[in-house]
Amino acid sequence: MVRFILIRTLQALFSIYLVTTAVFFLARVTGDPVDLLLPVEATAEDAARIRALWGLDQSMWVQYTTYLSNAVRGDFGTSLLFRGRDAFEVVISHLPATLNLGLLALLWSGLLGALVGFLAALKPNSPIDAFANLTSAVGQSMPAYWLGIVLIFAFSVQLGWLPVSGMGDGSLRYYVLPAITMGWFQYAAITRLMRSSMLDVLDRPYMLLAEAKGLAFWRVAVVHGLKNAVSIPLTYFGIVIGVVLTGSVAVETVFGWPGIGRLAIQAVLRRDFVTLQVITIMFMIIYLLANLLVDVLYGVLDPRVRTRVSS
Repeated sequence: MVRFILIRTLQALFSIYLVTTAVFFLARVTGDPVDLLLPVEATAEDAARIRALWGLDQSMWVQYTTYLSNAVRGDFGTSLLFRGRDAFEVVISHLPATLNLGLLALLWSGLLGALVGFLAALKPNSPIDAFANLTSAVGQSMPAYWLGIVLIFAFSVQLGWLPVSGMGDGSLRYYVLPAITMGWFQYAAITRLMRSSMLDVLDRPYMLLAEAKGLAFWRVAVVHGLKNAVSIPLTYFGIVIGVVLTGSVAVETVFGWPGIGRLAIQAVLRRDFVTLQVITIMFMIIYLLANLLVDVLYGVLDPRVRTRVSS
């Protein structure tokens, strides 16, 4: 198991390096940030002074090697958008809002999706099965930003039950609409995966044998079936973490949520390379840690996975 975790950790570190390098070069394709930092009446000398101040007058290779050497020491540079502030501190200050919203979205979508998919598999062609198919079809076909606009119009504008945007005082009512919007696609995917996985498990010989021995159907389904059926949704759950984080960009923009998703949009529009790189690294670390955790849990559930990776 130790070797299994070590291999996964090395793979995660290499992935962080590749993505960081790609973002470093691709972010600079958008143009020169000095054009947005200076007023229209600024002179060429002013632009040259700003480029020298931020190290933008160096060659791309020098900027890249400097960035890597500083990043290894934990220095990610200062934000161009929040002038003078450390970029890492800026991202960290916005991280709790995104994590709280993402965890709430994962909680309701994961639990409800697994429950609805499980019940739909036990009762095929029943009302609960029809409900699962309908809600999952809607969830996978409707873009998150459009769903958010519809929810705002219905529950905020028309009914006035919930706030339109922002985090307000941080109470639960501010989380409801963005959490539903962020988690709806994941609910749909987990519902479908759980239903199909459970239907496959119910037809296995060991399940039929347990029923033939006189065990109650619900006990067989929960005790023997659920453990084997949950492996596929669990594998997808690592992908869900990444989808929720990247999806936070659209959702936070629609709801004016003060998280790193909205910060990423602001960094792109203002060509704040430094902050954008820190956000990407943060996304990657969370995503890879989630996948590492899923790999470990999957290895615990299925020892054959540990054997294949270690060999």
